[in-house]
Amino acid sequence: MASEINAKESIAADFKSQTIFESMSLKGKVTVVTGAARGIGLALARGAAELGSDIAILDSLHEPSEDLSSWETLRVHIKYYRTDVTHLDQLTETFARIKNDLGGIDNCITAAGLVLDKPFHDHEWDECSKILNVNVMGTFFCAQLASKTMKEQKKKGSIVMIASNAANVAIPSRNMSMYTASKGAIQSLTRALAVELAEFGIRVNSVSPGFIATEMIMEACRRDSDLWNVFSSKPPMQRIGARSDLKGIVGYLLTDAASYTTGTDVVVDGGLACGHS
Repeated sequence: MASEINAKESIAADFKSQTIFESMSLKGKVTVVTGAARGIGLALARGAAELGSDIAILDSLHEPSEDLSSWETLRVHIKYYRTDVTHLDQLTETFARIKNDLGGIDNCITAAGLVLDKPFHDHEWDECSKILNVNVMGTFFCAQLASKTMKEQKKKGSIVMIASNAANVAIPSRNMSMYTASKGAIQSLTRALAVELAEFGIRVNSVSPGFIATEMIMEACRRDSDLWNVFSSKPPMQRIGARSDLKGIVGYLLTDAASYTTGTDVVVDGGLACGHS
């Protein structure tokens, strides 16, 4: 009875055992980030590195969009692995190399994804299959490989999957039916894995960004000036999101600060899901 009371008192007083600053550290951790040669994935890899994590960047591009040697001031190990998330043999080999090169895997961010804005009646089988293979199958098996390693290590871990607010709200001027379906699958997968992997101390959450200013988005806006008006006027906050708006929440979900947070989808969209203007 005394030990049970002491345990309860220890939990009650736990808020004083560690500062927020300490709980937000990823020092000594290894974080795998897919689709991180550019765009949101690159920013999230940078964010995890800023919190002290070693980083394994996976992407199908020949090289990242920026010189990673400029990250040397962060004093973490960063390795780039050219990998296609739709090829399981290649993925399996890459995850094995990461374990060998960096000593294990503690966290995984699945940011690899494709988007298609096209009328529903014009969607074609092959392009839809490609979206599902990258967005759903790629995410599924990266999470599987990462969690297998965490389970083998008998260490707690965190998986953050990048979904999309397209799964929460439809904008009349945008036609993204298959993309929306794929991101809805990610939100559902988050809940399923959060329950199944909890016994191993592995947390699984998703983040659903709204309109975010990436290289691809800005290029699209240069081709179609109306897009910028949509992206900057539809959210109630009356602006497009920046990649920096995602770094903090994803970093939080990776760290011990979120140790009791699993199975949730965090919407980062400037209020778009609440009611676009």
